[in-house]
Amino acid sequence: MPSFLFVCVTCAQVVGVVMLVLLGYWTGNILGGFAWDGSSQEFNLHPLLMVIGLVYMYGQAIMVFRVFNKESKIVIKTMHLLTQIFGFICACIGLKAVFRNHNVNGIANMYSIHSWAGIVVFTLFTCQLLFGFLFFFFPKASESLRKSYLVVHRFFGIAIFVGAIAVACMGLLEKLGFQYPNDAEEPYSTLPTGAMIGNFLGLMICLFGGLVAFIVTHSDFKRVDEPVDEEVRPLTSSTSEMKAYQASEAAADTEQQ
Repeated sequence: MPSFLFVCVTCAQVVGVVMLVLLGYWTGNILGGFAWDGSSQEFNLHPLLMVIGLVYMYGQAIMVFRVFNKESKIVIKTMHLLTQIFGFICACIGLKAVFRNHNVNGIANMYSIHSWAGIVVFTLFTCQLLFGFLFFFFPKASESLRKSYLVVHRFFGIAIFVGAIAVACMGLLEKLGFQYPNDAEEPYSTLPTGAMIGNFLGLMICLFGGLVAFIVTHSDFKRVDEPVDEEVRPLTSSTSEMKAYQASEAAADTEQQ
């Protein structure tokens, strides 16, 4: 019988793949494909890469501490960091694409609530990545600082992800409104094929976000570490020293859960 965690993670991965398939079809076929020439095809890189970076990859990054809860912490931290870096690169290219498209075509930048909220989420994501690296990876802060910052890191990890989901849905709705205005031959209210796919894409984005949030906040899925990491086990013959070391390592491990 598969564990509840396995079932939840499998559902999240299936929904994530469906989301990516719908996203690729919507941007690659319904919206006309991709280019890097300032045209609308370049704009299509924006929704594609932003959803991949700040929704899919970020969701994978925050799940690794639950999915790979038997691996050593350094392995999981490295996976967490690299996944977020890849998401950050995707988001940077996606932002460059939309600004370049707007500038080439004389379209105003940063006028909608989607763009305002999007910049806030991207800025917070960048800060989360930077401070997470400095506090927990390298050079790595002291135990007291890590313990104090961990509460902030955990909160903003979920808050930024939820914000990315909201911004993606706002952007999707904005694009569908531009693509199928009320005075068009096929207005949005008639649900043409592209609008249907866009709606289902929005549902998959929300469902993926909900599953990821459930997995990372469910108390039964938290990582349970061994009290001593074999790679840094001290060479001491003193029972009291060993117990003190184990207690300190257990406290440090608990803060990473």
